[in-house]
Amino acid sequence: MNADGAKPPSPATAPDRVDPALRRLTYTLTIGALAVIFDTTIMSVAIDSLSGQLHAPISTIQWVSTAYLLALATVMPAVGWLQAALGGKRLWIAALGLFLIGSLLCASAWNVATLIAFRVVQGFGGGIMMVLMTTLVMQAAKGRNIGKVMSLITVPTALGPVIGPVIGGVILHLGDWRWIFLFNVPFCVVGAWLAARNLPEDRPAPRPRLDVVGMLLLSPGIAAALYGLTRLSGSDGFTGPKVWLPLAAGLALLLGYLAWALRRGPDALIDIRLFRHRALASSSVLVFLSGAALYGTMLLLPLYWQQVRGESALGAALLLIPQGLGTLISRSLAGRYMDRFGARPVAVIAFVVTCAATVPFGFVTASTGNVMLMAVLFVRGIGLGAAMIAIMGAAFIGLEPHEIPQGSGIGRMAQQIGGSAGTALLAVILQRTSAGARTPTDLAAGFGNAFWWAAAFTTAAIPLCLLLPGKPDPEPQIREVAPADQPTDA
Repeated sequence: MNADGAKPPSPATAPDRVDPALRRLTYTLTIGALAVIFDTTIMSVAIDSLSGQLHAPISTIQWVSTAYLLALATVMPAVGWLQAALGGKRLWIAALGLFLIGSLLCASAWNVATLIAFRVVQGFGGGIMMVLMTTLVMQAAKGRNIGKVMSLITVPTALGPVIGPVIGGVILHLGDWRWIFLFNVPFCVVGAWLAARNLPEDRPAPRPRLDVVGMLLLSPGIAAALYGLTRLSGSDGFTGPKVWLPLAAGLALLLGYLAWALRRGPDALIDIRLFRHRALASSSVLVFLSGAALYGTMLLLPLYWQQVRGESALGAALLLIPQGLGTLISRSLAGRYMDRFGARPVAVIAFVVTCAATVPFGFVTASTGNVMLMAVLFVRGIGLGAAMIAIMGAAFIGLEPHEIPQGSGIGRMAQQIGGSAGTALLAVILQRTSAGARTPTDLAAGFGNAFWWAAAFTTAAIPLCLLLPGKPDPEPQIREVAPADQPTDA
């Protein structure tokens, strides 16, 4: 301390190090985000058990996930406006509270209909949180060390596939399905307490006008398109009216929004002129493809082990752990190399590794060794984890601070739509190629065909990676946040 008792000023943070205050902010947000990620991954192994315990067919129980997905996607376009209107800290705590209320309501649901309705409440809170987390951290980073920052943000995404399915299997094995939702409560409560304590207060800003027309076009358009995709596997393909009608309606609404946004310009709900940034445009396409590759194979892998190999839900979840561990391990390394060499080389190498580690699943049989498959999954997880760091981080390169909320929303929406499209397409391929299969060997052949398509998704992404930014400038220019966006100390 100085003679007057004051602390001496701390040394400046090295330019290649993440500021401790930014780390504290990220970890604070991560606690709350874990509730959303765990809830999603736990639910992936709970559908069959919910069907039996609630005495409802799979076609009805599937709406427990579908309704959540639609709510998630519907609210994402409005997060930028909500943040500007309420402030980041208040919106985060409000979204956490909404997710907590939705979780408690789900745990108290008395039939399938009420559970589906309460999942919508959860989805609204979760959708806000997933977009807002990235926005708040990127705004606080001010363009510094994007790779390392992305490796911090993706902690919940990396932990979810590792721990979530296992937790879900244990809960369903030992207790009642209601504990799936009660499990979220501690994360919400602790996350809200940490947010109230650690998140910076926002300076007052003029309340923006909501683009009502854009909201009425974009959110229903995304929801209708996703609904059509989710119905793809349970119909006669694209010719079924339950598929092509919502898809056509969603496409019409999205085209209407495109025309409206071009006319409205920067005042649109999502300013599509942001796609003039090549990094954001190419990153969005790559996030779409990686979402298809990630979520699509997360449908195939547990089903393969359960339907072909006879594993239980918990057994299948344990066999998926290596992929999650690979994703977790590759985060920090990918972030470091992205900051040093740029997003382009990291993404190219990551997608090549992911593709190479997906190809062996095209040759699976009913007797393929689990040890070999788990080793391949570990490598695949390394590739996927590095790819997500590079392409999601690249989306923010060149964006002004006031453009970050919309850029974050675009990335999350691309991931959701890509995941839904990949899951629906691979489900249809699996259904068609395994139709009439009577033995595990025949069924395994159908899974092999579907895995080849998953490999094709990652192959298509490799040349697109060349459009991402290359090696960053040695001393990147740091844009200061405008007063309306500048946070103050709590």
